[in-house]
Amino acid sequence: MSEGPPSPNGFRRQARAWFTRLQNLRPTTGPDAPALSLRDPWPGDPARGARLVKAELEFGGAVLPLHQDIFAAAPGATRLLRAHLHGFTWLRDLRALGTDAARSRARTLVLDYMDTPKPEPITHASHVAGARLASWLGHYDFFAASADDEFRQALMGKLVQDARLLSAALPAEFLDGRALTALKGLTAASIAMPEHVQHLPRTVKFLVPELARQFHADGCHIERSPAAHLLALQDLTEIRALMQAGGKAPPTELVTTIEHAASAMRALRHGDGGLTLFNGSKEELATLVDLVLAQAGRARGTLSHLKACGLFRIAAGKSTLFMDAGAPTAPGLDRFAHAGTLGFEFSFGKDRLIVNCGAAPALAGDWSAALRATAAHSTLVIADTSSSEIKETGLARRPLNVNVTRQDAGGIGWIEANHDGWSPLFGAIHHRRLGLSENGEELQGEDLIESETPQPFVIRFHLHPNVIASLAQDEETVLLRTPSGLGFRLKAEGAALRLEDSVYFGQSEPRRAEQIVLPGHQDGPQHIKWTITKA
Repeated sequence: MSEGPPSPNGFRRQARAWFTRLQNLRPTTGPDAPALSLRDPWPGDPARGARLVKAELEFGGAVLPLHQDIFAAAPGATRLLRAHLHGFTWLRDLRALGTDAARSRARTLVLDYMDTPKPEPITHASHVAGARLASWLGHYDFFAASADDEFRQALMGKLVQDARLLSAALPAEFLDGRALTALKGLTAASIAMPEHVQHLPRTVKFLVPELARQFHADGCHIERSPAAHLLALQDLTEIRALMQAGGKAPPTELVTTIEHAASAMRALRHGDGGLTLFNGSKEELATLVDLVLAQAGRARGTLSHLKACGLFRIAAGKSTLFMDAGAPTAPGLDRFAHAGTLGFEFSFGKDRLIVNCGAAPALAGDWSAALRATAAHSTLVIADTSSSEIKETGLARRPLNVNVTRQDAGGIGWIEANHDGWSPLFGAIHHRRLGLSENGEELQGEDLIESETPQPFVIRFHLHPNVIASLAQDEETVLLRTPSGLGFRLKAEGAALRLEDSVYFGQSEPRRAEQIVLPGHQDGPQHIKWTITKA
């Protein structure tokens, strides 16, 4: 975040936090137990739970050893990984494991946290505190109900103190989905400890305008990330369920937003039920997405596109085509933004063929930035330079104008788009046209560079690791074989194709994969046509 004087909201937030910390210096007596038993509604991963028992926290492909003073300092861990540690959502993984050792580990780690004199500053961030409140209360029956009186009294007192601090920190400092997590935590505390934490009116006060700011009219979340959209929808369904459990009527705006967001969520799924890999997303388990949609309840079908945030979808026959044809989200909301403008994904039935490489935002080092680069997406790259400039906290240079039209003509659904991300550097505009036949068995593509000076470029088609590829003798065709035994041909006119290694971070573990590369040259054509056809 940028340096500078605090905003008026920032001054008020700091003053409230200072006063609340003074209050918390006095011994705090919480209730003997939550007035209402809450349960975290989401499934955990028993394999991750087993690693936690062995003192290893795995998240987003990164592994953090849990040493004795881990809550005071976690050297080498990214901010996202440290936020996950202090948010305690991993308690659901220990609950999924369900053993006595898992329960003991959960209790030990919560006690270690409470006994740490000065936890690192990230623990006080509003979204981290909100996640922790909801997690402790949602897993109370698992790790605390059978504990001794001293542990339970300390836990309930800490919950009251943290809820006071979180209330003082509102409105949340962050403008993205993290604000919803903060509001969820305060809702959980207000419902579970109504005699000690009476902040539900304050929660509703900030929730309603937050919904209008974070969701477009078509239901798409403002971060343009399917993963962020899923997390936001999870938080909203939890808030609604918490209010209902406490006998409080959810605001009408919350009910409507959940309905629209669920419709948008359906539009971001491949045929296998997982998510598209745009802007920091992984596939996620189809069962989790199903559960979230079931919790959300009634939805208005599946949208053909999410024009407000520039994510377009064409479904025909058994095929589904996705394209990122929108401008990157605004600074301050772009923590997960990738330089993947005009990238696409293509699946047939439950088989993914063309994909983006995925994401590893919790990993330190070069991998996170490399996966955000244009080269990690199925699109065109000019002069080995990304269409947006990647920064650790977002994007710097980026496309300012992304134009798109969606139409149907001659039995083909077309998406035509262009962007000016390379204009400041090379004076170049990338045009892309994708068309899916009515039966879904042929995908036509065109890529054009508009520039006074011819540009060197590469068009990349990243393949899902389950796809087997072989190059035909003419070097103008690649044969693709899916796990279902189906065959496809990718053919380019007047351009040689080659196969290269790739990597796939769309699942829990990185996997080797391949990519089809179509190299262009400054002295060659700047307009390439290609097709993917079912054999």
